[in-house]
Amino acid sequence: MFAPTEIKPISAMDSVMHGSSDATLLRDKLTLLLDSTGEGIYGIDLDGRCTFINRAGAEMLGYRIEQMLGKNMHELVHHSHEHGAHYPEEECPILKAFRKGESCRVDQEVFWRADGTNFATEYSSYQIIDGGQVRGAVITFSDISKRRLAEEQLQRAKAELEQRVAERTRELSAALMQVRELSAHAHSVREDERTRIAREIHDELGSLLVALKLDVNWMASRVADREPVARKCASMNRLIEAAVDNVGRIITDLRPSILDHQGLIAALEWQVQEFSEATELPCDVEFDISPQAFAPQGTLATAAFRIFQEMLSNVAQHSQATQVKIAVHLTPDALLMEVEDNGVGVPATALENPKSYGVMGMRERALHFAGALTIENAVDGAGAAPESRNPGTRVRLVLPLRNDA
Repeated sequence: MFAPTEIKPISAMDSVMHGSSDATLLRDKLTLLLDSTGEGIYGIDLDGRCTFINRAGAEMLGYRIEQMLGKNMHELVHHSHEHGAHYPEEECPILKAFRKGESCRVDQEVFWRADGTNFATEYSSYQIIDGGQVRGAVITFSDISKRRLAEEQLQRAKAELEQRVAERTRELSAALMQVRELSAHAHSVREDERTRIAREIHDELGSLLVALKLDVNWMASRVADREPVARKCASMNRLIEAAVDNVGRIITDLRPSILDHQGLIAALEWQVQEFSEATELPCDVEFDISPQAFAPQGTLATAAFRIFQEMLSNVAQHSQATQVKIAVHLTPDALLMEVEDNGVGVPATALENPKSYGVMGMRERALHFAGALTIENAVDGAGAAPESRNPGTRVRLVLPLRNDA
């Protein structure tokens, strides 16, 4: 709230200034001061009639000064709202304020010109007090049409930009969803192809090797008395057995039969055993399976198994760890798998590298099933651990389970 100002209205000053050259000079200076400002300034009495107005204000409103003196300013320039609705005098902030002994500042209204057009205005009203009595008010106003137009244009541009951003975001989200669907379809097709190839290798090549082994054994039984031939048969037998073992390994790499026949949990346990034997790393293993939980099946089980394989593969290839902690928890609502090592840790640049296809693959598999994969240093590298201790890496997967999983 603005403090009242002790100002004598120009109409009240007239009697003081008449007949005095000093008074005339003062009045001329005051007029010059009022006319030198670019803002409109006018005064009103208690009835709202114009007592004075400067040249800038009259020009802004499209009147001559003499046309405005003595006129009710609300009825002249403030009679309607922006869209033409009548503006009652009793609601006028200018009159309400100074009649209550207050001041006001408003920037959301319009003044009307003599030609019937309006302009956005910002105005302030201050009381005129003479001899301790409120005699009227002084109102300063300015045309803020350009500023209002700029604000509206800025608001429209902002709204259009927000709309374009929202549309582009929807487009990108849809494209990302399509890419993820395509990626999931590619994974599914690849798993189906692996299963088919594994089955054909098992049925065709496996059968041929078994038949070949039987034939070699048959030959060996009939040339036992011919040592060179018998040795050759024994060598051939060993080669066939090695080929059978290699074929079995290839089939398992393509599609572990245990996953299809005994389920995900058995496949995870088998994978941990294979990892431990291959790397000879001490493994702290914990499997916590709720009796009420059902292990995932189908594509969800395949995705979980492949992610688990990639977790262990990264430890074997990159961690330089000496110990690994593996935890698998299955509840009716979720499957949690966590692999933590005490190795060299993983730099943030490696996780953000667009060529980290293994990490990207794990995350995309998890996201397709509304899961979450996090990779972080197991120990805070900022001095929380002794310098001689490696930060290690913790990879954690959470997959929500649906009733139809």
